[in-house]
Amino acid sequence: MKKLTFLVAVSATWCMVSCTSPQTQPAAPAGGITLQSYFAPQGQGVQNGGVKVVQIETPKGKFNIWTKRFGNNPTTRLLLLNGGPGATHEYFECMENFFPQEGIEFIYYDQLGCGNSDNPNDTSLWDLPRFVEEVEQVRTALGLNKDNFYLLGHSWGGILAMEYALKYQANLKGLIISDMMASGPDYAKYAEEVLAKKLDPAVLKEIRAIEAKGDYENPRYMELLMPNFYAQFICRIPMESWPEPMMRSFGKMNHSLYVTMQGPSEFGLSGNLEHWDIKTRLPEITVPTLTVGATNDSMDPEHMKWMGTQVKNGSYLLCPNGSHMCMWDDQQVWMDGVIKFIKGVDAKGVEM
Repeated sequence: MKKLTFLVAVSATWCMVSCTSPQTQPAAPAGGITLQSYFAPQGQGVQNGGVKVVQIETPKGKFNIWTKRFGNNPTTRLLLLNGGPGATHEYFECMENFFPQEGIEFIYYDQLGCGNSDNPNDTSLWDLPRFVEEVEQVRTALGLNKDNFYLLGHSWGGILAMEYALKYQANLKGLIISDMMASGPDYAKYAEEVLAKKLDPAVLKEIRAIEAKGDYENPRYMELLMPNFYAQFICRIPMESWPEPMMRSFGKMNHSLYVTMQGPSEFGLSGNLEHWDIKTRLPEITVPTLTVGATNDSMDPEHMKWMGTQVKNGSYLLCPNGSHMCMWDDQQVWMDGVIKFIKGVDAKGVEM
């Protein structure tokens, strides 16, 4: 009882201080956005936490796409494209600890076949040009435009973001490509010539034997990949401590979508994206662009650095202690760099 009385007294004291002392309130984000305006109700009527279901048109009919808006900033709105292909928006949840205090509005988005969005179970829809048109329909429905629209694509989402920019960059204010190269063949070459050689030869031999048989459902395949590939190149946080939002997202992976586009092997591409390559088209991207790579990435960090020199208005962020999920395993560097880029574009129209 004494402990309970003490806790009640502390709670009451905290409430009086926090409610009556302005200096104890969190600082308002920069850029004229107040805490009240950033977290203000969205529209009239019953509030649903920022969820908006967008109906899209496809060659196979109409489907529902799930989005969720976090915060409110009419001039800085960041749409997130998850990787996989086939993962969910959930591994981006770490952004909730960084972007609100900077006044950056961000929008979770589960692509068709992913997470909370419809899954038509039709592999003909797992097609890059169709996904580009999906992003455009989502953009229109959410009221994003060249004065406020930032697009961030991670991994496969980076492919989608680049392709979107090549067709629809007139709608963009800024582009962020995280942990994705501009060429499927170059990625396959990097996986074969660099990543594979970092594995124990005996482990690699066993992995290759399983792949040669096409025995990807063999439990031994993941038993080998998790400690030897994923722990080195995907997320370098000790595996027993992998972040729950990341694990939750990976646990919901749409394997049909993943295998159709990526292929069953982790070493390079063998699905629909096997021959995808836009290296020579990078100079066509003229909006402010940030490319992000990591020293231990499954993608070549030097290639991603080079990409930043090929777009017209590009820059590069290296996460020196990170891997493919560097928003988690080199988190402060990743967050600081992305925030700096967005604020630089907001302030001057170009990256600082």
